[in-house]
Amino acid sequence: MEDGVPLRVALVTGSYNYIQDGVALTLNRMVGFLRSRGVEVLVFAPVGKVPAFAHEGEVVPVFSIAAPGRGEYRAALGLPRQARERLLAFKPDILHIATPDLLGHAAQRLGRRMGWPTVASYHTRFETYLKYYGLSVLTPALTGIVRRFYDRCREVYVPSPSMIEVLRAEGVAADLRLWPRGVDTARFHPDRRSQAWRAAREVGPDEVVVAFISRLVREKRVAEVAEVLARLRASGIAHRALFVGDGPERGFLEQQVPGGIFEGFLGGEALATAYASSDVFLFPSDTETFGNVTLEAMASGLPTVCADATGSRSLVDPGVTGYLATVGDDGALYDAVAALVVDGALRRRMGGAARVRSLSFSWEQAMGGLLVRYKALAGV
Repeated sequence: MEDGVPLRVALVTGSYNYIQDGVALTLNRMVGFLRSRGVEVLVFAPVGKVPAFAHEGEVVPVFSIAAPGRGEYRAALGLPRQARERLLAFKPDILHIATPDLLGHAAQRLGRRMGWPTVASYHTRFETYLKYYGLSVLTPALTGIVRRFYDRCREVYVPSPSMIEVLRAEGVAADLRLWPRGVDTARFHPDRRSQAWRAAREVGPDEVVVAFISRLVREKRVAEVAEVLARLRASGIAHRALFVGDGPERGFLEQQVPGGIFEGFLGGEALATAYASSDVFLFPSDTETFGNVTLEAMASGLPTVCADATGSRSLVDPGVTGYLATVGDDGALYDAVAALVVDGALRRRMGGAARVRSLSFSWEQAMGGLLVRYKALAGV
């Protein structure tokens, strides 16, 4: 790039503004940060008829179809001519690909041909989703495709040390760099707790709310959530179940968790209040690369019960900020949640420790580190 010319970054992603998931929210925060630092950013992504939220920056729409069996998601079939010409005209100093899908592969081929420094960020363990949809036989093939994709990138930004360990074990030889996430500890704060919010949902002052905050999909192990809550009811352990988020498994959960509070998708202050007005955070997902919701719960002062898996393993300090349960050991999940529900002093001690740990995760530091890598690769 020439002196005095702003750094140009092209972001290619399968999720940006048509659904409010962790990938989209992280990438929007990234784009907002880069633009605030004078970086020119152009986003290439599938779009829906109506954006799910006000997105950051300019988006070049890429033709897509509804994902088979998961209509809430869009699947791009490649890089169409018009988008390709726009990308060529933009002449990025950095090509950042967030999804190893058909769009991502097409962009990667173009970037290699043009000699653009091409990087990727790792957000989703797609290969682990297959077992939840009866497609485990495809896991080795998908793992190989993903490995080859990342090995063709200059650098790959991975959100947690535990995820780096897994990628190395799977044979990824790329230059893996830690790019952690952050949390807004002013927004997600124990002081957001609201007795009025709880009363409006008929939650008593001393009732313990067990919260699950995420998309309501199979790969988040919602069946295990329902099982833990059913065992609490069968054991006569008083509690209230809270679900924040939506998805195709909502009907299943409404049937399996009588009396559950279902808030749908929340954002901003409403989301922060829901977290802080809860008492225990249950999140048994084993498909996380980081666990943004777990960190938000910790910042809100909640003890967390999570699967001993990637992402959560790098956040939760077992026995201090919460508990980790071996994947598949539903008894351990239940025991941990039950212990926290019945012991207020334990909840308060672990919740306080979780809040302290969350303070070490800064968005400013995370995004600033990414910009440093961009500049190094671009030679500025």
